[in-house]
Amino acid sequence: MNDLVQANANTIGQFLEDHKCKDVNILDVTQECSWADCFIIATVSSVGHLRGVTHELWGALNELGLEVTNRHKKPAGDGWELIDCGDIIIHLMSSELRDFYSLERLWQKREKEEEQEE
Repeated sequence: MNDLVQANANTIGQFLEDHKCKDVNILDVTQECSWADCFIIATVSSVGHLRGVTHELWGALNELGLEVTNRHKKPAGDGWELIDCGDIIIHLMSSELRDFYSLERLWQKREKEEEQEE
């Protein structure tokens, strides 16, 4: 992950923590993924929290000069919002969906499998 992507990811991660998101995790997926450099995964406490954080995050992303390619007027009400900023993919998830999909485990498993192949 290049320095600019890392700096932007850290800024976004801090923004999410400041807005009461839990367990913010920044995953470097440059070796496993051809379409993104990092995933930022964070847990929201409710659908209302998800909508509020998403709305505020769009302004922060604009200030960083990041283009959101999948902006919605109203975030989904299912407990998972994916925000595509090109090199950075942000996943805001309810704790239930985060546990169910286990994105960290999925991508760490891929990384470990590739290390074993070498």
